[in-house]
Amino acid sequence: MRDVAIIGVGMIKWGEIWDKSLRQLFVDAAVEAIADCAVDRLDGLYVGSMSPGLFVGQEHLGSLLADYLGRKHLPAARVESACASGGLAVKTAFLDVASGHSDIVMAGGVEKMTDISGDGATYALATAADQEYEVFHGATFPGLYAMMARRHMHEYGTTREQLSHVSVKNHKHGSMNPDAQYPFEVTLDAVAKSTMVAEPLTLLDCSPITDGAAAVILADLETARRVCKGKPLVKITGIGHAGDSIALHQRESLTTLEAVRVSGERAFRMAGKKPEDIQVLEVHDCFTIAEIMVLEDLGFCPKGKGGTMAESGATHLGGKIPVNTSGGLKSKGHPVGATGVAQVIEITRQLRGQAGPRQVKGARVGMTQNMGGSGGSSIVHIMEVA
Repeated sequence: MRDVAIIGVGMIKWGEIWDKSLRQLFVDAAVEAIADCAVDRLDGLYVGSMSPGLFVGQEHLGSLLADYLGRKHLPAARVESACASGGLAVKTAFLDVASGHSDIVMAGGVEKMTDISGDGATYALATAADQEYEVFHGATFPGLYAMMARRHMHEYGTTREQLSHVSVKNHKHGSMNPDAQYPFEVTLDAVAKSTMVAEPLTLLDCSPITDGAAAVILADLETARRVCKGKPLVKITGIGHAGDSIALHQRESLTTLEAVRVSGERAFRMAGKKPEDIQVLEVHDCFTIAEIMVLEDLGFCPKGKGGTMAESGATHLGGKIPVNTSGGLKSKGHPVGATGVAQVIEITRQLRGQAGPRQVKGARVGMTQNMGGSGGSSIVHIMEVA
């Protein structure tokens, strides 16, 4: 396979965007990515989007978005893996380029989630859970992750305050991100005392409903060097992808995310890296307990020590391994189909040295982890300075 580099990135500010349609959100991000590398052609387009049919009544996104980007003859397709749809778009684009089939390919992600009611959004998101055995009986994603949190507390002594530390840290990072939906800081007390959603998870433990889009452009390394002409290049050197049972009751443990563990192992093996080689990391913190469990299952701390790691400051900017420097899903927002692409953008900017006040000094190796549902799928990318 050929080496593949990221040559262009584009992302709009996320939030409740009432004056733009799904197609316009995507085009804005895509045009920014094209401008970032000034390419005059694309050979393909893959768009991650979880539930456009339920959120805005629109399917067939590949054709629609290529057309509105002004590239209507472009081979384009939507890909879906619940909240990991964006990560899957990047993986698919990578394989298209690495195989030699295409030289320059865009991977994008988009979701327009606020055009329907809160109940409607909850229904759409719940389609990523097991409909017969979980949703039919009243389970929601906050409820599923609350069960995981409660079990983690029981088995390992994880505390309510340690959950709060994740939210406080990610909002601190997000306060430095101009594209974040909620770019403000919160306190430990505010997180613990915010509205209870599903005990022990409060409102400030949960990622928000978000409108947003993001896009990256990938090219083979030879093309990338010609197009970028001396600009910093970031290669994707490892990819891991794995699935697991959707329903929690079918898993051996509520405190282990097997898809995360296996996808991480596969990415590390492909890149020839270990957790200690990673200098900056974006993970899927849809709920605070998710970040804690993901760090354990990727091998960044022993099992059961994710809460202690959050409390220690090791995952803060300036800490041992800065995590979610973008603000994560918690502060930056979570337009589900775009999240995995935005994670790749954050690591690309970090490795380019373009992250501004949240820059991790000297970062040369980074990683993203994007998760679908309650851990039914996970996609990991490892990236390095070329």
